Amino acid sequence: MTIAVERPETSADENAVSIVVEGLKARFGDRCSTSQALREQHGHTTTWLGNQPPDAVVFAETTEEVAEIVQLCAKHKVPVIPFGTGSSLEGHVNAPFGGVSIDLSRMDKILEVNAEDLDCRVQAGVTRKTLNSYIRDTGLFFPIDPGADASLGGMAATRASGTNAVRYGTMKDAVLGLTVVTAEGKVIRTGGRARKSSAGYDLTRLFVGSEGTLGIITELTLELHGQPEAISGGVCPFPDVDAACNAVITTIQMGIPVARIELMDSVQVRACNGYSKLDLAETPTLFLEFHGSEAGVREQSELFSSIAEEMGGGPFEWATAAEDRTKLWTARHDAYWAGKSLKPEASIMVTDVCVPISRLAECVSQTAQDIAARGLLAPIVGHVGDGNFHVQILVNLEDPAELQTTAEFVEQLSLRAIDMGGTCTGEHGVGQGKQKYLRREHGDALDVMQAVKHALDPDNIMNPGKILPQS
Repeated sequence: MTIAVERPETSADENAVSIVVEGLKARFGDRCSTSQALREQHGHTTTWLGNQPPDAVVFAETTEEVAEIVQLCAKHKVPVIPFGTGSSLEGHVNAPFGGVSIDLSRMDKILEVNAEDLDCRVQAGVTRKTLNSYIRDTGLFFPIDPGADASLGGMAATRASGTNAVRYGTMKDAVLGLTVVTAEGKVIRTGGRARKSSAGYDLTRLFVGSEGTLGIITELTLELHGQPEAISGGVCPFPDVDAACNAVITTIQMGIPVARIELMDSVQVRACNGYSKLDLAETPTLFLEFHGSEAGVREQSELFSSIAEEMGGGPFEWATAAEDRTKLWTARHDAYWAGKSLKPEASIMVTDVCVPISRLAECVSQTAQDIAARGLLAPIVGHVGDGNFHVQILVNLEDPAELQTTAEFVEQLSLRAIDMGGTCTGEHGVGQGKQKYLRREHGDALDVMQAVKHALDPDNIMNPGKILPQS
């Protein structure tokens, strides 16, 4: 069950919706559906927010088709909501004002790979796993790894991050250029294949993270990386969360080029042991991975082992065999489902924040204290190498008191992160769930965002009700 959300009174005009849907059915045939089940599938994802289905779903296959759909919707001022794989967590694909969901999953072509220049061009529906499988033989890989096999267009739209971000950055660092359909149905191209440019506004970065509120991303030019010569990694237990976080802070401050450094608190470790058949000590634990030469990864691992020992942690157990590392990282990516197994009858409310690395230990420790004080069951996991961590609250949505406690906890966590110089969301995005904190985080800059939105989408048809309050 999820929290019920009523459709606002300002929904699209029913007559306009009918005209648009009939026009789309005539043009796209069975690729335009008004099936209740399909509409609900496209109006709700892994979120505790209520299902707000669109009026219709259209499966587009080319940029030109997306433009055609948007032009029809724009003519009648009917909202459009882009849909990738539906793996977002803050209600990004809900349709609070009704409208048309444009499913981009069939736009799944890898258009070109330029191995010599370490870049590629793909349609928005290509998933990260598909891309990495396709380019494996070139000796290259795409490093952004949010866990879910998300579409690359969706990853750009939400400015996705993940386990490799501490070394390779986030989607804003990986995207060189975009093809975007604007609110009037015009096709524009931003950026290019050059690694830097001083020519005009950086429109690529404007659309990356805009969550479909400024335009629909249909193609991406992405930066690739060479596969490392050697990879080593493993797990390291710590006596408490403070010690684990301080080990992370020291590792980053010393400039050790760790590729992945992930935290699981004792509750999450217990969940993963049961769900993924591991036998880790049920204490706060760091998962690590180092990329580089054989000598380099050995040196990095030894340096980290020394840091961990100084913080009271260890031993650092290496996992050099590929199958052992895969098992560990599969367990990390299955943390959501592992957490749910602790209380199968509950719903999961997942939230994330990000703080400057120097405030990480303080923020995580205070969060753990809040969880205990409020009597919540809420495992903590995190991409702690860049100060980002997640809390998965298992909550009974039928219990008003428990629901209120959870909402108060999320608000306290979000405001704490902002007050520490951080953000209310490091990688999940704003969607519907984090709108209320943006004024606190951005101040008057929020008015500039509103102005940009109005300039590019004056009729407010592009994924309305997301990011900006009242939009």
